[in-house]
Amino acid sequence: MKKSIDLPVILVVLLVIPSIVSAQTTDRGGIGVLGNFLPLILIFVFFYLFLIRPQQKKAKEHQKSLNILKKGDKVITSGGIYATVNSIRDSVLDIKIADGVNVQIARQSIATVITKEVEEQAKISDIVKK
Repeated sequence: MKKSIDLPVILVVLLVIPSIVSAQTTDRGGIGVLGNFLPLILIFVFFYLFLIRPQQKKAKEHQKSLNILKKGDKVITSGGIYATVNSIRDSVLDIKIADGVNVQIARQSIATVITKEVEEQAKISDIVKK
């Protein structure tokens, strides 16, 4: 069983330790302006490393996958519809949902491009694979 540290524990550690340090040093005359802002700086670093940076990385990968879409790619729309790309014109995609059912959608409404890895992970049924 893996041992993991929960988010609340990390936040408590980041907030309590600087408070203890500043309380101990204020008895000796204070630690200055940097010591007062140390908890805020640590919180910003934490949010950047664990929330902002991963989200930006995920958004870049999604945009990259949208830019390399081509005819015949299988996709899942943000509405949860499985489809195949028929044609691409700038920001509009013509997708095939079923036999004889073609729909035009905005490129940004594509949630996932189905690759072999995604297909195997999701174990998409044989009906969808057609």
